[in-house]
Amino acid sequence: MGDMTVWLAPVLLLLFLPGSFDIRGPKVMRGPERGSLTVRCRYGQGWKTHRKWWCRGVDWASCKILVITTGSEQEVKRDRVSIRDDQRNLTFTVTMEELRRDDEDTYWCGIERTGTDPGFQVKVTIDPAPVTPEETRVSPTVTSHHSESRSLLSSVHFLLLLFLEVPLLLTMLSAVLWVNRPQRSSWGTQSQLGHENQ
Repeated sequence: MGDMTVWLAPVLLLLFLPGSFDIRGPKVMRGPERGSLTVRCRYGQGWKTHRKWWCRGVDWASCKILVITTGSEQEVKRDRVSIRDDQRNLTFTVTMEELRRDDEDTYWCGIERTGTDPGFQVKVTIDPAPVTPEETRVSPTVTSHHSESRSLLSSVHFLLLLFLEVPLLLTMLSAVLWVNRPQRSSWGTQSQLGHENQ
């Protein structure tokens, strides 16, 4: 039992020594839409000259590598993503620029080696950009279109008024006057006939 403890002690010490881990990074990172995001991953001493990579996808086995170092400290950029290895500080930095809402996903920082690559999962969330007053304002073209529509509606209403509503009003007025016309002549005739019969 005493021999086993003596044998286990150096192994446990090795596990907790700085630089003995494979790779570490932040579990969650947030970035603003249209802005940029920087992720720093740390690795152990033994991985200094190995190539480091950044890939996208929930499934570790099939994630898509977006960018990978050359094994040196030279920065490598591809599309909106860049990677740079700082071998003196045992860290590599990934920068994602011009962030979009659909960049929100699960990513991995990893180290290339023979066999299974060590990697660390990083969940990236994108905060939507605030709506600016310029975006809420109606564009001049739309405004002029609305004013054109209003003037067109005004002229249509004027034509309806002229050709439909005015004659209709005149007809109704004529009908009212005709119904209420004086009935003196027929009433007068009947009165005269009554007098003559007497």
